[in-house]
Amino acid sequence: MKFLVSVPASTANLGSGFDALGMALGMYDDVEVASAPDGHLSITVDGAGSGDVPLDESHLVVRAVRATGYTGGLALRCRNTIPHARGLGSSAAAIVAGVVAGFTLLGRELDTDALQIAAEFEGHADNAAASLYGGVVVAWSEGERYRAVRKDVDARVRPVVLIPSTESSTKTTRGLLPAEVPHADAAHAAGRAALAVHALTSDPSVLLAATEDRLHQNYREPAWPDTVRVINDLRKLGVPACVSGAGPTVIAFGDLPAEVDVHGFDVRRLDVDAAGVRVRPLD
Repeated sequence: MKFLVSVPASTANLGSGFDALGMALGMYDDVEVASAPDGHLSITVDGAGSGDVPLDESHLVVRAVRATGYTGGLALRCRNTIPHARGLGSSAAAIVAGVVAGFTLLGRELDTDALQIAAEFEGHADNAAASLYGGVVVAWSEGERYRAVRKDVDARVRPVVLIPSTESSTKTTRGLLPAEVPHADAAHAAGRAALAVHALTSDPSVLLAATEDRLHQNYREPAWPDTVRVINDLRKLGVPACVSGAGPTVIAFGDLPAEVDVHGFDVRRLDVDAAGVRVRPLD
């Protein structure tokens, strides 16, 4: 059995939707998967992470495959375009690739267990659900079960990502967050997260208000001051912008004014991915 798994990048939070909102982006990691004799494992990696990620059972794609219950031999060729540690869901993409590969190898259709297995790796489902389902997702948990609903993104939503060369660790940036926030900030976050769903699916004209955050971005500014500077500069000129995931990438919507200094950022306009993860057989 041989097949290709193609997984989109994702952006999460989208302002105040912390650990709840995610959106799939048209940037992809491809994993060529083949079954192999028991005890055999081979991994090659091209692109992002090449030379840095492990090439054994601790590789994240392999760990996700094993989490599905597949224990057989495995040959993987990973072609990665999603930058690592930039807030574009590279870890979630690898996990989703492994989960989908495991389900395929087992002859099992994707179901809600696929999201459950993927989300358990990270402790939240926003990035994984976006990569699985495409579009924009609202994710939550009920006890130990992870859930998500998918919505189509309005065709007028035009994402731009600004990717710096510096990396950021989700674990590190989470450590900057306070244990408690003021009630007014929590209420603000609830309203803006709800508005973000409306803005992304029906009315992009309110994206500037919808992406305003008090819940996490300011607390994390010491980890990526240039990111916050660019966000503030864009927002002052009326461009909706926020941190993508745990940063340091900026996600903005619309055209970037020439007067905003984006030196040091790789600026890319991306489509919204509507389909989510794809699998196709290979000869």
